[in-house]
Amino acid sequence: MSNNTQDDRSRPVRSYVIRAGRLTRSQRKALDQYGHKFIVPYSKTPIDFAAVFPQTGPLNVEIGFGMGDSLLAMAADQPDHNFLGIEVHPPGVGKALMGIVEKELSNLRIIQHDAKEVLQHAIAPNSVDRLLVLFPDPWPKKRHHKRRLIQPGFISLAASRLQPNGVIHLATDWEEYAQQMLQVLEAEAQLDNVIAPEEFWSQPERPATKFEQRGQRLGHGVWDLLFRKRATG
Repeated sequence: MSNNTQDDRSRPVRSYVIRAGRLTRSQRKALDQYGHKFIVPYSKTPIDFAAVFPQTGPLNVEIGFGMGDSLLAMAADQPDHNFLGIEVHPPGVGKALMGIVEKELSNLRIIQHDAKEVLQHAIAPNSVDRLLVLFPDPWPKKRHHKRRLIQPGFISLAASRLQPNGVIHLATDWEEYAQQMLQVLEAEAQLDNVIAPEEFWSQPERPATKFEQRGQRLGHGVWDLLFRKRATG
């Protein structure tokens, strides 16, 4: 019994649960046919983005892109930018691969791994122009709040990966989580609120997700935050 307890305590707290969602035939086909071309293998060494992308350009990273709708739209709308999507769920990765091929996007790559480990090991400090976390799991029950992605340690790590004057954009439709996000970001010494101290971003510049549109039909509010990394020197 004591060995099991010790193992549980040493296990990292994840902000997600791998769900046993079924892959559609087309998603599985996309993983098989296109994964080798558009999925960047995870390793504990920083990614050489100059070798990954065929063009140079600002680097945008979206964590937890779900089924990839907003990520695909951003990559299509900003062809001079490079995009890296981080997602652990195979159906979302398969769907995004389908979109990359259908839209003929050369500026989008995917890494299928835990986002904290990707930021810590696979992305170099001062290398990201924009980091997005749109509608992460709110883990609404109080006993699950420790699973929330947006915590001081994560934001400190994320900010260290931003270039000076790079931005981090968060969004949620869970008001209590939005307030926690705001407190965590305001407390991070590397970041400043682009909008105004203690203020949310009322007119965010991003595609509306299907998840967000469904929530709005149900009367849910949406809260966006935009913070910029302080310039050094």
